[in-house]
Amino acid sequence: MNTSSHVQTAEPTEGCASDVVDAGRVALAAEHLPRPRDVAETADVFSLLGDPNRLTLLLALLEGELCVHDLAALTGQSDSSTSHALKLLRAHRVVATRRDGRRMFYRLDDPHVRMLLDLALAHTAHTGGGA
Repeated sequence: MNTSSHVQTAEPTEGCASDVVDAGRVALAAEHLPRPRDVAETADVFSLLGDPNRLTLLLALLEGELCVHDLAALTGQSDSSTSHALKLLRAHRVVATRRDGRRMFYRLDDPHVRMLLDLALAHTAHTGGGA
């Protein structure tokens, strides 16, 4: 095992000119990494967005709050499936609720969620993934 100040690999990695680790750049990147707990929570949010049904619900909420029945009709999911997905999104603070009598209305929890969705849509359109 090599214990010197640089690490050598069998072959240079793609995009690197040599197989020597740039300790300064690695240290700088490490300095700016969030805490492991924050990384895990962020990965959870992306995991939630990775499901097409949940993502469709969130995209529908870009236009404003909707109740479970409206979201189910819009997405073609059952009320039960929609409710379950919304419960998961609410538990991760991606959506928030407002009760009006017996009806529960859902909305995006904060502007960051909207920005994340808008950026994802813009990226898809920019990379040619959008129709």
